[in-house]
Amino acid sequence: MLYALLGIVAAFCAYIQWGDEIPLPQIDKDQNKKEAKYIHNVQKREEKEKYERAKLERNPTGYMTLEEYELLSVPKDRMTEEIPVPKFPTPADMIYVPQPSYKIVRYNNPPGSPEISLTKTFYKKRQQNAQGIVSPDFTKLVYPSVYYYPNSGSTACDLFVINLEEAKSNMDKILTASTIHRLSDPILSTDKKNDNYYTFRTLTPVDFSTDGTKLLAKEKIGNSKDGIWKTTPIVYDFTTGLSYELIEVRDAIAYYWKENKALDLDDKRWDVYPLGFAADNPDWVVVNAFAFTDDKPVNLGIWMVNSKGEQSRLVTFRQSEVPVSMNGYKLVKAGVVSPSISEKEQKQLKRIEKENAKQKEKQEKQELKELENSYKAKIKEMNAEFKESQKDYNLRRRIQGSTSGDEILIKYKEIKAEQEAKKQQKLEKQREKELKRLEKQRQKEEKANANKEN
Repeated sequence: MLYALLGIVAAFCAYIQWGDEIPLPQIDKDQNKKEAKYIHNVQKREEKEKYERAKLERNPTGYMTLEEYELLSVPKDRMTEEIPVPKFPTPADMIYVPQPSYKIVRYNNPPGSPEISLTKTFYKKRQQNAQGIVSPDFTKLVYPSVYYYPNSGSTACDLFVINLEEAKSNMDKILTASTIHRLSDPILSTDKKNDNYYTFRTLTPVDFSTDGTKLLAKEKIGNSKDGIWKTTPIVYDFTTGLSYELIEVRDAIAYYWKENKALDLDDKRWDVYPLGFAADNPDWVVVNAFAFTDDKPVNLGIWMVNSKGEQSRLVTFRQSEVPVSMNGYKLVKAGVVSPSISEKEQKQLKRIEKENAKQKEKQEKQELKELENSYKAKIKEMNAEFKESQKDYNLRRRIQGSTSGDEILIKYKEIKAEQEAKKQQKLEKQREKELKRLEKQRQKEEKANANKEN
């Protein structure tokens, strides 16, 4: 009984001295080895799953964890999305498809001519983005978005701004302008009430000012069964973010004809047509007024109004005498690209696509090879660590059976030092062998170079 107690005390003292360096096993050595091997196999299986998953993630299949889904579902900044220049797809059974060519022209030419043209599909889709106008410095594009309400047959409209991309040609800036890049809030909007049947309200950009800081638009209000009721010129100032309805010019026109010609325009159907900004004074807007009597409209004069609607005055009854600036731009189709050019581009694109396909295949093979090498290296490292841990475990078991007390730790450290010295000697021999091989290869190359020079 005394010897048994002494053995327990000696084992406890050895445990305290070894600490975490050499923990004594408390279970059967075979069971301990089995558990270590099981954990090792589980870790290798996890590495294999990671390797297989990495291969699948190169071409997403749609299967993902909740964390991955939430990461991909984070809202993206739509303003930073890259938009390619649109191209018409070429069917596989056709050799040549006419590709349209474009050119940049003045938007407000002739002055006052811009109008919204609604397509046949507008009443089916219930929305249409109409022709836009580009600022003189090609930094922004303004376009109207028209909405249709089938419950009342009425329409409404918003004016949106798209900031054009920099570091591109003027043509590509317009071609790559996309509604996903538009500013979220419109700069101008009509009344959205749709309680009046067949009432339409539209906003049409007319022109930019010379410096591009102001935009002239016209709001048309009318009825599909009765025609246009009223047109109101509106000026939007980009520097202040404020808009000005130039309703004073209508009052000035009605007052002039009533006082000077005894013509009450309230009893007549008449309207104004904003022509653009004055060429000699960009702070003034030129407006032409007409009265609709019989079959021929009557000219009510060319009027000018301050961009803030503060002053109005009659200029002339001849439009040609008032120069109107044309500052904004638009994109129009100029024809089609020559078939010979399209065929050359098609052949060039085929060569590029073929080369890209080869490079992609080569890159995929390289990526797969790198993944496989990384996986094999990891497994090799894990096997080496497991083998080393098993050898260390066997060594501790052997020392524990032959010695006791402080001698266990001393003996263990001595054996480990000897093993480390042998390992270093082996590594040194391998290094010397590699150096000799490299030196021999260098001498061989120098000899071959000398023979070439002779």
